[in-house]
Amino acid sequence: MPTHARELTVAAGVKYRQAIAQALCDEMERQPESFIVGIDIRPGGTFMTNQGLLERLGPGRVLDAPISETALVGLCVGAAAVGMRPVVEIQLIDFVTVAMDQIVNQMAKMKYMFGGKAKLPIVLLTHQGGGRSMGAQHSQTLEAWFCHIPGLKVVTPSTPYDAKGLMVAALRDDNPVIFITNKLGIGMRGDVPDELYEIPLGRADIKREGSDVTVVALSSMVQEALAAAEQLAERGISVEVVDPRTLSPLDSETILVSVQKTGRAVVAHEAVTFCGIGAEIAAQIAEEGFDYLDAPVKRVGAPFSPVPFNPAMEKAWLPGKPEIIAAIESVVPSAATT
Repeated sequence: MPTHARELTVAAGVKYRQAIAQALCDEMERQPESFIVGIDIRPGGTFMTNQGLLERLGPGRVLDAPISETALVGLCVGAAAVGMRPVVEIQLIDFVTVAMDQIVNQMAKMKYMFGGKAKLPIVLLTHQGGGRSMGAQHSQTLEAWFCHIPGLKVVTPSTPYDAKGLMVAALRDDNPVIFITNKLGIGMRGDVPDELYEIPLGRADIKREGSDVTVVALSSMVQEALAAAEQLAERGISVEVVDPRTLSPLDSETILVSVQKTGRAVVAHEAVTFCGIGAEIAAQIAEEGFDYLDAPVKRVGAPFSPVPFNPAMEKAWLPGKPEIIAAIESVVPSAATT
């Protein structure tokens, strides 16, 4: 965990979802023009990321809404344009597809179309990923869609500490932020300061230092990459794990500096490999860091198919530590022969 200029009181064993709730409660309390709207959020939301908001902010600012994602996002776009700071939670990223017109054609473009005069300080909180046998329509990983749209910022924290600091930054930003959690990681625990702190958007984090290969891992794949690094360390392979944390804007500089040091790169995410954000990261490494590379950039992602419902099939479909290790073995000569 990074150090701070002032010493913070750190609580151990804080769940990821609690860290988000802390950020929402404390920061929104400081922003009287903010409110949150969503489906079933007054009890705390489907994933309990809003626990405590009703008690802290009151019913006038914590709004349970009917099932209409288009209306929810449209409400927030209008509210933001006239000076409010809305937060909208859409339970699953799969349901965000219903509101894509409001997100892509309105939220992302109004500031540009009004010459910068319109501010859109909106946080869209949503949850993605497989592993819970929720079926093909409730298990997708779609962050790449939003990274492709100018005007949107996209955040995918991998730890409770990052989740709180990045949520504070998102709430303070005057631009639309798509804040995406991973459903399997929502209950993970970590050390989180009690006080408010901000992690700037667009700044990657080195989760583990290494010298033989860089693994750029996103969201749930960060823990898988760290597990792979731990296992490979027993074989003398040193893996550096880079967590972008923010995908748009992307901290390409940190990634390239790491690749320059190691000479090899693997990019890992849970989303389908084809046209995933990993393709963009791999392309940037190839274009800007070609002279650093001693081997081709490898990608790790899911097969090009819908997410299976059957638990055994879904487990086989999801990428993880074995696939990351296999990718590393393909680019580090000593890994394949050790």
